[in-house]
Amino acid sequence: MLEDVERWLSTRSWSVEDRPLKQLIAAKRATGSTVSVVLPALNEEETVGEIVAIIRRELMTRKVPLVDEIVVIDSGSTDRTSEVAAEAGARVVHRDEILPRLPAVPGKGEVLWRSLLVTRGDIVAFVDADLKEFSADFVSGIVGPLLTEPGVDLVKAMYDRPLGSAAGQGGRVTELMARPLLNMHWPQLAGFVQPLGGEYAARRSLLERLPFPVGYGVELGMLVDSLHLVGLDALAQVDVGVRKHRHQDGQALGRMSAAIYRTAQLRLARGHMIRPSLTQFERGEKGFEPRTYSVDMEERPPMAEIEEYVERKAA
Repeated sequence: MLEDVERWLSTRSWSVEDRPLKQLIAAKRATGSTVSVVLPALNEEETVGEIVAIIRRELMTRKVPLVDEIVVIDSGSTDRTSEVAAEAGARVVHRDEILPRLPAVPGKGEVLWRSLLVTRGDIVAFVDADLKEFSADFVSGIVGPLLTEPGVDLVKAMYDRPLGSAAGQGGRVTELMARPLLNMHWPQLAGFVQPLGGEYAARRSLLERLPFPVGYGVELGMLVDSLHLVGLDALAQVDVGVRKHRHQDGQALGRMSAAIYRTAQLRLARGHMIRPSLTQFERGEKGFEPRTYSVDMEERPPMAEIEEYVERKAA
């Protein structure tokens, strides 16, 4: 391991217990910072309501005013995700209502990018909407260093990811794709325990300068671009315990891996991808049948370059 990564692990890796809520509230008042929480959601009616309710109950009270707004961005749910989130106390915005002049494309990164236009916080925390047994520590943990450490711009959550009863086996794409890529090509980022985790927070001043891959590559792209833009010491991670969520099947993970590799490839060479598609196989009546999926190639530009965003900031 690189010496600067070892140093980083000792100076930029914390536990949620290192910063009690009382300390965070005092720091928030002292800095005058505001905090937005964004939940990207697609058919998450079973879990989104509890997540919203816990954040409101534990982090949005008169005694603990850590979070100023919680926004659920619905990217086309066909279940009751929007209704459940609204009933729990979130502001719900449909992806297609944001920046309507620019037609939306499917993908998590697209939703996160658009969320910058409908949130106001100086600090924006992203939380996946499929978490089970959710704890408010996921939010306070990733927001904490941004309130207490002026030199930190982005904080990732780290945690154990069980797969059923098997401890630590949940991050399959991380271990098979993302971690080898980072260690080989961006070794300064080798210290991140969960580089693809969906729970992280950053200063708006950083997020608005980053391009956003529209799909599953958004987390890796954001880490790599942030490293180049603000440096390793501006990045951090916080241990928040255990993350339980819905797991995807192997073929879905294959498509996710392809998108992540594409994101890395563009950052390595900014070159042309010869075959931006992935063929997988499923057994059918006549044997194995090919299924070919396109690998999303699109990225959204830094939000600071979008006219509507610039106008909103100036207003």
